[in-house]
Amino acid sequence: MRPKNIVIGQKVDSPEIQRAQELRRQMTPEEKILWHHLRTNKLKGFHFRRQQIISRYIVDFYCDKVGLVVELDGDIHLVQVAYDAERDQELLARGFQVLRFRNEEVRHNLTNVLDRILAACLATTDSPSRFGPWPDGRPGREGPGERSE
Repeated sequence: MRPKNIVIGQKVDSPEIQRAQELRRQMTPEEKILWHHLRTNKLKGFHFRRQQIISRYIVDFYCDKVGLVVELDGDIHLVQVAYDAERDQELLARGFQVLRFRNEEVRHNLTNVLDRILAACLATTDSPSRFGPWPDGRPGREGPGERSE
């Protein structure tokens, strides 16, 4: 069972908050693309936060409802494999799910990335049928800054 209110109830120092704010302002192009499809509950009503502080880490995206952490990995992650594994193990031990995607997956196969995130969300909800269809038919059809209204 995943911990309740770990994000809300945790003590966070000011430098961590400032770093998370800085990361929100300086998102990578791939983070911007994915955020465009996750923000404002666009993924079937699931609410995601970006650059969320959990424990001593700042995760790329986080859905509290299902305890899902989504990480995007650029080239730096090729040299910090041990750190990422330790981080994932700590998050898993605290009851969170962790999904990792390479930046290339976001750029070249966004629909698959969104489908896998949605599947992870739906797998942990009691009544997945309450979430409606994709607003524009399928994910990944619109680019950052474009709207399908």
